[in-house]
This record gives sequence, structure tokens and C-alpha cells, in this order.
Amino acid sequence: MIEKLQRVALREVWKHEALDFTKWLEENIDVLNDVLDLSLSSAESEQSAGAFSVDVLAEDEAGNPVVIENQLEASNHDHLGKLITYLTAIEARTAVWIVAKPRPEHVRAMSWLNESSTASFYLVKVEAVKIADSPPAPLLTLIVGPTTEDGKGTTKRNLAERFAIRQRFWSQLLETARSTTKLHASVSPGIYGWVGASAGKYGLAYHYVVRQHDARVQLTIDRGKESKSENKEIFDALALSREAIEDAFGEPLDWDWSEGKRVCRIGKDIRAGGYRNEDKWSEIQEAMIDTMIRLENALKPHIAELHI
Repeated sequence: MIEKLQRVALREVWKHEALDFTKWLEENIDVLNDVLDLSLSSAESEQSAGAFSVDVLAEDEAGNPVVIENQLEASNHDHLGKLITYLTAIEARTAVWIVAKPRPEHVRAMSWLNESSTASFYLVKVEAVKIADSPPAPLLTLIVGPTTEDGKGTTKRNLAERFAIRQRFWSQLLETARSTTKLHASVSPGIYGWVGASAGKYGLAYHYVVRQHDARVQLTIDRGKESKSENKEIFDALALSREAIEDAFGEPLDWDWSEGKRVCRIGKDIRAGGYRNEDKWSEIQEAMIDTMIRLENALKPHIAELHI
């Protein structure tokens, strides 16, 4: 049976723009990376821009500041003005405006800014969706992005190419993995930067992650927006067995949790390359699969003992 995708009111998912959505984006900046041809990191909310505060300030791969302005409603002149003000105050070269409903006038304005300035402007539409009784999930759609230097190809074309490359990457990895592990055997290759499978407990999943030039394997702990303390309790329970888990894994793991963040992760980065290094895909994928098998074997008995 195939269920229909349902839209969910944004305010049911994020009641408060600054306290809920902005904080969520700060913790889940990779979701935005999946939509833009960028690799943002070090996201921090409410950063100073002169006498004002930027919703989120992140960094691109080169360490340059990226301004992100959020608006869980129809786009308006006030927020467009803020975006440009923050951009100039911080001397950034990239600005991202996330809105619930992009008005045609602002779509044209963002396109004009891309054509008329040296900065890069992105306009992104945010929605929340779910399937049947599943928890809501974010759906981000790029509406406007900078054109390429020759003025012909658009960001949309670049995104389509990137999605196609990642789908081929996942198809190859999942096909290879089926001969050694059944963990992701029922997973279909997607177009985004990750694929995941349940770890046998609600809110726990094993994820393969691939970026442009590196990859990662991890256990993700996320039981939902209202369960931040639960996530941390599960993380802490597993951390009590850290030495035994890392002994079974064969090397140290990254135990990723920061004060105020919702999602917890236990995993390992893989530096062999990413989806842009197609000549090394077999090597990268073998390393990812081997790491995933070792991670599951190391964590499985300890996850089974969790009283959740």
C-alpha cells in the first residue's frame, strides 16, 4: 500500500520561529546542504550583525560567513531588507532566505540581486510533510539561486546533476552492501546526502552520509522535537559502555552531542573521498560498508539493553 504525502501546518511543527525553527535549523544544517550546492557548517543562531542579530550565521567550505534569514510566513519587504543589511554588516558574500510562501515580487527581487551583485542569494521555500502517522519531516525547495558565471546554467540544473550523482552513488553502495549486510537491504537509493535504516528502537537509525569530498557512518538518536532530554538519556546510556563499544568497533568513535542540541550521533568520518570523487567510489563505499558493519556489531547488544 502506498500512502499519500500530507502537508502539515508549519506552526504545528515549529510553534515559534526563533525558539523552534531557528534552533532546529542550527542543529540540522545538513538538511539545508541537501538543497543548496553548499557545504555549510558551524551554524550558530542569533549572531550579532552591528546593532542587529542574524537568525543563523554559518560558514561555507572556505570558512566564509553565510547569512541565513528565516521567515515562517509569506515573504515580505522587512525580511528582505534584513537579509541585505546583515549581508553587508558581516561582509558576507552568500545569503539564504527561508520562507513559507515566496511572493512573486520577492522571487524577482532575489533573481535581480543575483544578476546585479557579486554576492550569491538563495530563496528557499520550507514546508512540513508526513506520510500517514509518521512524524513530520521538513521539505525544503530551492526557488532562486545564483546563476553560473556564464549566465546560462542555473543552480536548478546544478542541483539536478548533484541529485543524479548521489542517486547513482547510493545505488552502487546499496547493491554492494547487500552481499555482506542486510541492514539497508530494503532501502531505496535516494537523491539526498544520506540513507538510513532502523536500529531496532524507535528514534534510533543507522545512517550512511556522503558529502562532496568525505563521508560518514553514524547512529542517529532523534525521537522528535519534544524528546531532546530522551535523546540525551539514550546517548548517555550508550556512553556508559563507550570503552566496550569502541573496543568492539576497533577504534575510537565520534560521540557527538552539544548543549542545547536535539539530535545525538555516534559515528565515524571517512576521509577517503565523497560523491564528487567518482574515480574512488568503490574504495569509499567499501570503507563505508565496513565501518557500518563494525558500528552495528559494536552497538547492537547495547541498544538491545536500552529500556526505551
